[in-house]
Amino acid sequence: MSNAHRVAVIGAGPAGLMAAEVLTERGIGVDVYDAMPSFGRKFLMAGKSGLNITHAGERATFLDRYICNDERLKSAIERFDASDIVAWMRGLGIEAHKGPTGRVFPNMMKASPLLRAWLQRLSDQGAVFHTKHRWEGWVENGALKFMTPGDPKTVSYDATLLALGGASWRRLGSDGAWTKIMAAKSVRLSPFGPSNCGFLVNWSDRMRQDQAGQPVKACELSVRTNDGVQRSRSEFVITERGVESGGVYMLSAALRTTLQQQGEAVLNIDLCPDIDVQDLAKRLAKPRGKKSFSNHIRKVANITGPKLALIYEFIDRAVLNNPDKLAAFIKHIPVPVIGHVPIDEAISTSGGVAWSAISDDYMLKNLPGVFCAGEMLDWDAPTGGYLITACMATGRAAGLGLLNWLSRD
Repeated sequence: MSNAHRVAVIGAGPAGLMAAEVLTERGIGVDVYDAMPSFGRKFLMAGKSGLNITHAGERATFLDRYICNDERLKSAIERFDASDIVAWMRGLGIEAHKGPTGRVFPNMMKASPLLRAWLQRLSDQGAVFHTKHRWEGWVENGALKFMTPGDPKTVSYDATLLALGGASWRRLGSDGAWTKIMAAKSVRLSPFGPSNCGFLVNWSDRMRQDQAGQPVKACELSVRTNDGVQRSRSEFVITERGVESGGVYMLSAALRTTLQQQGEAVLNIDLCPDIDVQDLAKRLAKPRGKKSFSNHIRKVANITGPKLALIYEFIDRAVLNNPDKLAAFIKHIPVPVIGHVPIDEAISTSGGVAWSAISDDYMLKNLPGVFCAGEMLDWDAPTGGYLITACMATGRAAGLGLLNWLSRD
């Protein structure tokens, strides 16, 4: 393989930058392009309150978090997993910090120092960066076409790696506009869907006014689908429109699929997951005396604030005086979900380039020399470090695939 090769990486998120790192380490000349004025904008936003870059759980449990109909995704992650990401950060001079639930962060928590160190290393390895270059496909001779603040620009390369993201957070650069270019080239695509997003609930006015913004902690959420029951043991947040945050994001695929199949879905909430229903009924049956219902349930079951509001929102008042029925309700509050927020408000998206459209080396079968990585591929995962891990892992796999293709010259 000649070091005279030069390739383009289009998209400067974690997938594109990891691919660029693989290539520049092997002496390949790389131009990295992004439509935005600066690199890694979604990466930086993800790390605004702490960059959860990966998760240190057991490998089998880790891989089970991914929804994908192709084993190549899991294979890529197995070859570049959480331990590899921790070692990679250390190579940038940044140690890892593991939270109590296994989430892994850079020790300074923020994304910006990590991104700066990464870009500096890429620059030292010879990568050339181009901002404000929006890719618009190819011209007749196969050269890449870019719109820039000045005139349109065309550039030819030995190969191209696309890491253009999904279709959410348009203001940060992921607008899904590339799908039109791919469709024109007969690349098979799966429709985009919102993932890790908020869902809509028709709250009462009182619920919206009094509880919007309130977290509901120490609970278990579940959704019944055609394939069984999906569960999430994590807190969530009540919003004016419905529900969102960690526990809900873990179930976003199940909720989205059920909404598509049935037109509606039910999010079941167990407010006391550490107490079985019989024990809870016994606690609720204790004499109340002159205490109000609110004070009684606070004392015997530690239910207050938004948890109590959820009970009042959905319960038949006649059940309040029946300990057995009340306990059963508290363990299984059915919240009707009527839809999801717009796709652009989702943290990530499902859908994208179908796995059947790419080779084992991540090259588009219809477009020799063009490779894909990251969120533009058709897979799904919850927040918690899983998204960035898969982006980096597929970026690495696609970069290695591109190297393998160039070596055939």
